[in-house]
Amino acid sequence: MEMISLLMFIVFAPFVGGLLSWADRKITARMQGRVGPPVWQPFYDVFKLFQKENLVVRRSQDFYIWFYLGMVVFTGALFFIGENILLVIFALTLAETFFVLGAYKSSSPYSFVGTQRELVQIISYEPVLIFSAVGMYMVTGSFYVNAIAMFDQQIVRYLPGLLFSFLYVLAIKFRKSPFDLSTSHHAHQELVKGVTTEFTGKTLAMIEVAHWYENVIILGFLYLFFGHNPVLGVAAAGGAYFLVVLIDNTFARVRWQVTLMSSWAVAALLGLGNIFVLFYLLKLK
Repeated sequence: MEMISLLMFIVFAPFVGGLLSWADRKITARMQGRVGPPVWQPFYDVFKLFQKENLVVRRSQDFYIWFYLGMVVFTGALFFIGENILLVIFALTLAETFFVLGAYKSSSPYSFVGTQRELVQIISYEPVLIFSAVGMYMVTGSFYVNAIAMFDQQIVRYLPGLLFSFLYVLAIKFRKSPFDLSTSHHAHQELVKGVTTEFTGKTLAMIEVAHWYENVIILGFLYLFFGHNPVLGVAAAGGAYFLVVLIDNTFARVRWQVTLMSSWAVAALLGLGNIFVLFYLLKLK
């Protein structure tokens, strides 16, 4: 069963991620009074990038991106075979580290500033992910994804504060407005493409595929809040993604200081507060 889950993730996650990318572009176009791309457009763009010449400032950039993609796939494999959720979070952070190192190697001022902002985004959403894992452990008694997903009650009943804090940082993780600090999927970024400025060809295509894998992993994390009801979990993940796209097209980008302080405030008030309340309730039992 674990091997089937692993193969399904490796094969179908990029397909699902590509469909999410298309949905993002299609919804955005509709909100702006445009028709938008056909459903196959994201896949065509990636295939076209693989065919282009790969120009790099330093060869080591490519190696870091290979490690980045490999670690993202490894992280998703851990998640979908039901391993320790803390290990999943740490592996995902390591994958992001390779991405950051690859961008640093280019020596471009645009890439450098974008990389610094990418680091700000990482430390902005990491506390919420860790607090969510701790909260799930307090409810289920296990850090393992399988045990959390198979828990006989909906975890969200015990962790509403953590769910709202997770939804808040979702736009940070997806690199969407108002938190698209390091790069932008739309043409309104003064940093050109920020952290991905100096990547071209197949390397840029690998980054896009890695982002597709990442998006599936993060939505899978959100699914765990509703794991007792698979239909509700899938609906919640889809609704959250639509909400992120809606916010992306509604709000202007904020400064990095606002991103960092607001996400930490939400993590402390809603996330950590939820954990303390849950600890007190469990202690009363």
